[in-house]
Amino acid sequence: MSRPFKLSTQVLALALVALCVNCKQTNSKKTAVWNKGNQNEAVLTEMEEKEGWESLFDGVTFQGWRSLGRSQVQDELWKIEAGTIRKLNSEKVPPRPDGMPIEGGDLITEETFDNYELYFEWKVLQGGNTGLKYNVSEDMSQKYGSKYAALGFEYQLLDDSDTLYAGKLKPSQYTGSLYDMIAPKNANVRPAGKFNSSRIVVNDKRVEHWLNGKKVVAYEFGSPRLDSLFRKSKYVDYPGFLEKRKGHIVLQNHKDDAWFRNIKIRRIK
Repeated sequence: MSRPFKLSTQVLALALVALCVNCKQTNSKKTAVWNKGNQNEAVLTEMEEKEGWESLFDGVTFQGWRSLGRSQVQDELWKIEAGTIRKLNSEKVPPRPDGMPIEGGDLITEETFDNYELYFEWKVLQGGNTGLKYNVSEDMSQKYGSKYAALGFEYQLLDDSDTLYAGKLKPSQYTGSLYDMIAPKNANVRPAGKFNSSRIVVNDKRVEHWLNGKKVVAYEFGSPRLDSLFRKSKYVDYPGFLEKRKGHIVLQNHKDDAWFRNIKIRRIK
C-alpha cells in the first residue's frame, strides 16, 4: 500500500508546483507594463485595459505616428530600438547628397486628443535636451513656425544637472516645466542614461505635470496666471497659442539622442 501512496504524493507535489508557476505568471501579467515575450513590446495590463488605457506605441512599429508635415516617419532621424522610440543625434545623421543637413521634423501622433491622462517613460544622455509637446495644432505650427516643428505646450525633458544647464537657465526651462512659462516644483530627475516616468493630465481646464511620481506643475487654461506668464514667454507672438484644443502629442526633434517607451493614454470623458 505504501508505493501507491508515494506516487500520489509525488503527483500532488507536481500539481502544487504547476499551480504556483501559474500563479506567478498570472501575477506577472497583472503587474507588467513592459517587455512582452522577447519582443520588448509595450503591453497594457488587464487592469489598465479595464481602466481605459490605450497604447500609443506598440514597441515594434511606428503605427499611429508620422513626422509633422509629412505623411510618414522620417526614418533618418527616428528609429525603433529595443522597444523604444529613439531620436538619433542629429550631428551623427549623414547629410543629404548635396551636403546639406537633413531637414528634420518632430514625431507626431496621427490622432488628436482633448481630455486625457498621458504616461510615458524617457531618457537622455549626459547634456541631453528634448521635450514632449501637447495641445499642438499642426496648422498653427506650419503657419507660424517651421514646416516640420510643432508649436505647442512643452513638457521639458533635460539633463538638469549637467554643467551646460545647471544654474544657467530660467526656472521654467528645467525638466517637468511648462516650458518657458511655469517652473516645476520638487522635481527629482534621475541621472542621465536612466529612464524617468512622466505624466500629463489634461482635464477640462486643469492641467498637471508629474515627474517620477510627484506632481511638479499645475495650471488652468484661461487663468490670469497662465495669461500673465504667456505674455512674458517666447510664444507671445503666436495668436491662439493659449487656447485649449483637441491637439496632437509630439516628440520633439531636438538635436540630441533621446529614448521614449511605454507611451500610453487614458481618455477622460
